Amino acid sequence: MKADLKSYALITAAYWGFTITDGALRMLVVLHFYQLGYNEVTIAFLFLFYEFFGIVTNLFGGWIASRSGLRFTLYGGMILQIVALLMLAGLQPGWIEYWSVVYVMCAQALSGIAKDLTKMSAKSAIKVIVPAGDEGALFKWVSRLTGSKNALKGVGFFVGGILLTALGFVGSLVAMAAGLAVILLGIAFVLSDDLGRSKKKIKFTALFAKSAAINWLSAARVFLFAARDVWFVVGLPVFLSQLGWSSAQVGAFLALWVIGYGIIQAGVPGLLRLLGTHTVGCGAAAFWAFLLVTLPMSMLLALTAGAPPALTLMIGLGVFAVVFAINSAVHSYLVLAYTDADNVAVDVGFYYMANAGGRLLGTLLSGLTFVSAGFVGCLIGSAILALTSAILATRLPRSAQVLPSGTATS
Repeated sequence: MKADLKSYALITAAYWGFTITDGALRMLVVLHFYQLGYNEVTIAFLFLFYEFFGIVTNLFGGWIASRSGLRFTLYGGMILQIVALLMLAGLQPGWIEYWSVVYVMCAQALSGIAKDLTKMSAKSAIKVIVPAGDEGALFKWVSRLTGSKNALKGVGFFVGGILLTALGFVGSLVAMAAGLAVILLGIAFVLSDDLGRSKKKIKFTALFAKSAAINWLSAARVFLFAARDVWFVVGLPVFLSQLGWSSAQVGAFLALWVIGYGIIQAGVPGLLRLLGTHTVGCGAAAFWAFLLVTLPMSMLLALTAGAPPALTLMIGLGVFAVVFAINSAVHSYLVLAYTDADNVAVDVGFYYMANAGGRLLGTLLSGLTFVSAGFVGCLIGSAILALTSAILATRLPRSAQVLPSGTATS
């Protein structure tokens, strides 16, 4: 058990370092290309391969990890991220826009593969080390990991905005690649080959043979994350820039939001206990998704009524962070509760394939909706997508519930 805990700690540390570069890279790309005069749809397209190849990676990455171990997928993800950062640093300003977009999309494809290999490795490790049947501990651990990851991604947003101002686009990318290489060297050859490797041979057909619970949860996950990214990825940063905010201010604001969101997510078990919630299951997944629908609509009403845009966004984003964090934490617990240790990498990979699909859908809609209907249209799209997620969540089975205090229930 101690060896497993040591391995998990190393994986988590590597994942944290990777997450900072991932958040910084997203902010760098959005702000740098907006400053170059690229429109919102073009900026959204820069992330399409990132999200699409994340879908592919999650589908096959879990199967690879079940056969080769989590060390293989973790190291592979970090190496690919270093390559992607250096590839982006080689972008030439004299290239025509078409070739620049294609080049960046290819680099982002490598980054998307890297991100989801490391995420799948870290999330799957939780199921391996938590004792079977201890659902309370499982909920607590997955909430803490997911919350800390999101908080550090927010730190990455802040780092991206600062680096772009201080070092420029190329200098920032080289600095991040060097930092990630140091982390990789620090954990090289330490992790066990067997961590996360299935005791039985997982057939390739297992990638598509999922339980009804995993299928419904994955479908709800697609629309949950699309509901966030439809206004958060492109629409929100560009809207803030249109209000006169600098790159550093936009990066800092989004960073603080994601950090706060991550802190909330890490404390979801305790927060639910304070709210008097006794179990976590399909009812919680549906309830919090339905509640999420009201938030973008409330911001829409405030903006159309003439409320100050900056204040409206600050208040709305604060409440949205709480509700969305609870939604995400419940989903992340349920996917582990619905699977077993032998199939965890495959099932988690499938689930995060849906996660990437939601981000892809939200990213594409964010650019298209902002161009056609402005930020108001992005908020309407968010409400529709959240409603779809809530309806899908009502189809989840009522098993795999847990008391927030850590006591399991049937």
